Amino acid sequence: MALTTAPVAQRVRAVLRDRIERGEWPAGMALPSEAALCREFGTSRGPVRRALSGLRADGYVVGGRGRPPVVGRVVPSQSLAEFRSFTEWARAEGKTPGTRTLVLERRAAASSVAGLLELDEGAVVVDLVRVRLLDDVPIMIERASFVPDVGRYLFGIDTDTCSVSAELARHGVPLVSARHTIDAVSANRLDAEALGIAAGAPLLRERRLSKDASGRPLEHAEARYRSEFAAFRVDNRVPGASPIEVRAS
Repeated sequence: MALTTAPVAQRVRAVLRDRIERGEWPAGMALPSEAALCREFGTSRGPVRRALSGLRADGYVVGGRGRPPVVGRVVPSQSLAEFRSFTEWARAEGKTPGTRTLVLERRAAASSVAGLLELDEGAVVVDLVRVRLLDDVPIMIERASFVPDVGRYLFGIDTDTCSVSAELARHGVPLVSARHTIDAVSANRLDAEALGIAAGAPLLRERRLSKDASGRPLEHAEARYRSEFAAFRVDNRVPGASPIEVRAS
């Protein structure tokens, strides 16, 4: 057995991923050969191959097994390790966020939403429905319900141009934690019209329950993403695992 430290492969992977994300290596471009990458990073084929394998698993690279690896089409991904707003995520990806508000109104909460927000059945909530855009392309429709004492602040802002989470924080009610549930659904008629897709098209659904610092639920939201434009990423490790990577020699 030979021991190798993981950071070499991680460093190669990070550098190559950065080149792809910045557009220095566009989709469809053939990657340099393994030998060329070994020379550039001053390492052996093992770390380079592990770096390429990781990029392939993330969709940054396609090909292999007899086909030369090329840059794939990058789907923006959101890490669930941090709780960030859509606007923050879009800007971190180098994209321009946009919003079209479809609904902003007070209405009686559905029983399931009232339960999640710890409200009485039939309690009034503030509903906000928006289409979210990246670089002017509609990629997601979001339906959010806020408890009334928090949702009231939305009527005083432009929900097309302002970050709701930032405005709530400015009023002293920051959303600081959330529970996310991810699954897949088919687009209904309203989803299809809002996103410019066919009814029945697959969507990535994120259901989110956001809370304040005391743990009180303030918002329940359901975001439906066009699957070709978004993905979610979770990084974890076995408890107590060593950063030393073991491989067969």
